[in-house]
Amino acid sequence: MLRLIPFALAALVCGFLGAWLFALSGLGGSSTERYLLDHPEILPRMAERLQNRDTAKRLAGIEGDLARPFPGAVLGNPRGSKTLVEFTDYGCTYCRQSIADVQALVAADPDLRVVVREWPIFEGSDAAARMALAAAKQGKYAAFHDLMFAHGPPSEQSIELAARGAGLDLAAARAFATSPEADLELRTNHELARKLGFEGTPSWVVGNQAFSGAVGRERLADAIAAIAPDAGGV
Repeated sequence: MLRLIPFALAALVCGFLGAWLFALSGLGGSSTERYLLDHPEILPRMAERLQNRDTAKRLAGIEGDLARPFPGAVLGNPRGSKTLVEFTDYGCTYCRQSIADVQALVAADPDLRVVVREWPIFEGSDAAARMALAAAKQGKYAAFHDLMFAHGPPSEQSIELAARGAGLDLAAARAFATSPEADLELRTNHELARKLGFEGTPSWVVGNQAFSGAVGRERLADAIAAIAPDAGGV
């Protein structure tokens, strides 16, 4: 599972502050420094705040593009006021492990929309991502999304099996998969992931938080719950 750069930054900050406080322990220091020495438990919160600031800078100027889904590539309530963005790859084991978490979050919150951004970075995943976009164009994205993961790693056989199971018009889907529109969407997702500093899938954005990996339902639910009531997510 690959990590998001801000997590490494936060860890670095914690380590730096810890060393700094240790050095101060024999020097007296200011009242603020003494407080930090007496309350080292606030260091993780300081690191989290720094991480959120870094994420906010990365999000600046791309929030609209990030939260604007490819037509049809949405799970949950398409008009929901809370938005969770997921960058996913059908060849990613951790993405597959996260399906149940996302499904549970959607079932628990009728106001949640999950914008899925196809980001094929594993070998062989490109064809599956393109077929997923074709499924979105036909209004059958959720069915294909779930079936594609259920049928295993992307291959010519598993892609066709998922497409048929989702009820796609295969001729139209294959034609769209090689279209400039599909090319543009995949390039857009790659560029958004690059700007956010993502290194792998699954990666998530909700509110002012961005993180990577199969982080679990609770972590995602906490991030969604932290969205300001009038912010609407990303």
